Amino acid sequence: MGTAAGSAFDTETLRRAIEGNTGNNLLSLYTDDAEIRIVDRNNQPSHPTVLHGRGQIAELLDDIYNRDMTHKLDQCVVQGDRAAYSESCEYADGTRVLAESMVTLRDGKIADQLIIQAWDE
Repeated sequence: MGTAAGSAFDTETLRRAIEGNTGNNLLSLYTDDAEIRIVDRNNQPSHPTVLHGRGQIAELLDDIYNRDMTHKLDQCVVQGDRAAYSESCEYADGTRVLAESMVTLRDGKIADQLIIQAWDE
């Protein structure tokens, strides 16, 4: 994967952060004023969950990485100041989660992210 031409966004760093044991490394990839919108079964497109800033993003990542689950970066494409990636997760009980992200980059960090996720029920 490596670094995208003309961008400081490194997909191997993203992989290590996603697949790590804490959200700290992943949090470092966001701008201070980043925004995340999450769309899923409970947060539909007309009313997504919206997180503003690294403080709220840190809370989300702490919650996610304190769960008994694994995370894997499946694919990542970077072009200019945009990136898209697929992530698969699995809880210890076998429940699977898939998440697709579209991000806007600023100075090699994530400034805006849309996450669409689905999980086994």
